[in-house]
Amino acid sequence: MPNTNVFRGSDATLTLAIEDSVEGQAANEIIELYQLSPVGRATSVEVFINTELEQFHEIGKRHPAALRPGNINISGRVGRAYINGALLRLLLGKGALVEREAEPYAQPSFNMMLNLTDPAQPETSSTLTIHGVKFENWAYSLPEDDFVMESITFKGMFITVEDVEA
Repeated sequence: MPNTNVFRGSDATLTLAIEDSVEGQAANEIIELYQLSPVGRATSVEVFINTELEQFHEIGKRHPAALRPGNINISGRVGRAYINGALLRLLLGKGALVEREAEPYAQPSFNMMLNLTDPAQPETSSTLTIHGVKFENWAYSLPEDDFVMESITFKGMFITVEDVEA
């Protein structure tokens, strides 16, 4: 039976999981050092899936005759009200260290899990897992009269969803 619960952002947790690869081990060092699982003080988490749907139009017709799926692109962004270098290190890997290391070095890669659980029904949940995530861009905002925020954009290889109903 499909999950039909309505969730709020406060029902969610963002967890980073390790892949079994060189890039996954690079991420594991950072995730364990900064205790990033679950990610604290996260806000404005967004996930986008673009299928590059293509339309085929016949001559003399205004409506498409066919819709064909194209490449699948998974991306998103995360805001965080906590600056400690963890997300920047996950973006740059060893490139963010004070001691310069000879290149090349692996860019960290990991799985990102968004788990939604209603506190009133804890046995019912929805988990969205983005596999093969790599961070793409990092930004830092230092406003005059608001919270200091960092934000990061990411891309992923593929996505899965698991609904659990009580």
